Amino acid sequence: MSAWFWLMLCFLVRSSEGQKIIRAEPGQNVTLPCEAPNNKDNTIITVEWIRPGLDPEHVLFYRRGHLDPDNLDPSYKNRTDLQDRQMKDGDVSLVLTDVKMEDTGTYECQVLQEGTNSLMKDLICITFLEVRQP
Repeated sequence: MSAWFWLMLCFLVRSSEGQKIIRAEPGQNVTLPCEAPNNKDNTIITVEWIRPGLDPEHVLFYRRGHLDPDNLDPSYKNRTDLQDRQMKDGDVSLVLTDVKMEDTGTYECQVLQEGTNSLMKDLICITFLEVRQP
């Protein structure tokens, strides 16, 4: 097999090892846990929770102290928040209220921190939310 195949296989295995699975029932509120690396010199500039495949992908967008509700998928407006807007100890967990069956899927948390050598967002967490009837 080609080197490309093995590289992709390693990436898929590596990224799925850290994936969390959260289960919920319709109508419940859930928290998708996530922690950014905690470094006193690195201030969190943006937190983006996305669902790949949606258009737009964002379910929560936080930038420099404020939530930005304008570029969210409409089905998530007024249903998402950060567990701790001060992000103490790097807590960037997503709170999703009144979950629906359609919320089932993969959620990714990306963070951009000041003081890092990167201008790119870091993928911090991947969580699969499974919403099912009791």
